[in-house]
Amino acid sequence: MLEVRDLAVSFEGAPFMHDVSLTVPDGTVVAVLGPSGSGKSTLLRAIAGLEPPDAGSISWSGEPLNGVAPHARGFGLMFQDYALFPHMTVGANVAFGVEGRPGADRRVAEVLEWVGLAGYEHRSVGRLSGGEQQRVALARSLAPEPRVLMLDEPVGSLDRTLRERIVPELRELFVRLQITAVYVTHDQEEAFTVADQMVILRDGTIVQTGTPEQVWSSPANAWAARFLGFSNIIGVEVAAGVATAPWGTFQAGELGDGHHQIVVREGAIKPRGPLEGTIVQRAFRGGRYLTAIEMGDGSTLEAELEDAPAVGAALTFRIDPGGVVGLPDGPA
Repeated sequence: MLEVRDLAVSFEGAPFMHDVSLTVPDGTVVAVLGPSGSGKSTLLRAIAGLEPPDAGSISWSGEPLNGVAPHARGFGLMFQDYALFPHMTVGANVAFGVEGRPGADRRVAEVLEWVGLAGYEHRSVGRLSGGEQQRVALARSLAPEPRVLMLDEPVGSLDRTLRERIVPELRELFVRLQITAVYVTHDQEEAFTVADQMVILRDGTIVQTGTPEQVWSSPANAWAARFLGFSNIIGVEVAAGVATAPWGTFQAGELGDGHHQIVVREGAIKPRGPLEGTIVQRAFRGGRYLTAIEMGDGSTLEAELEDAPAVGAALTFRIDPGGVVGLPDGPA
């Protein structure tokens, strides 16, 4: 088990990361998610021993790692730019961390098979596609049998279509090999696909932790909800199960009486009902329409509809109370 407790890091004397704690059980993939500048890579570098912390502890199964050199921690690293050696073959790149060990050639062949590149040992890395180079970098990081695999935006340089194909393959590989991993990304969809547990960072602190299902169903606050892609964040007053927003009333689900900040999920907006707005944006996305609805007070709701009127048309709709999520108090 990898344990990080109360970690703090400063840059040029200015505090940046503080009170960061997380646990990565053996065989678990933890996705560290956050916007640029939130501290994701700093956390990864501190765990790897590349960034000395000001305070806090890092340990593996109770073994303290503070002060232990990066190469002695038994951790594998994979970065966004892959850092492959262009003058070496695929096999030589993968063998870099196991060169001279008994059975190194067998190990290289084994990990290349894991990543779908069996028989690529003698190919030049310069002649590989971006996706193939990503797999070589992954194979190289796996070859030394690391206790923890740490990946910093490992598919960030690939185009979206390739990312959407490779990330589920990474997840399948991690599960099949029972790999313990810390996976840094700014992409929410990527994190939800690959992770057993998620950690959301903002400004060097942890905003939320939990399983992908927990994080998705119950964002920690309005900031987390917006970062996860929820657009309809509304202040309402609830009385007797009815929520009153500036533009109308609707069933509040399980919310108690009083003031609440809520998320209305895009799929909870259903055509035909007592509420009314005007379509101001409409975009087709894979069998559904991403729609912006302007309400009477000038605010906008976003909806996913199977069908939607043209821009400028009126839309009557209702809100499914099952798609209304109350947010805890916290930063906006």
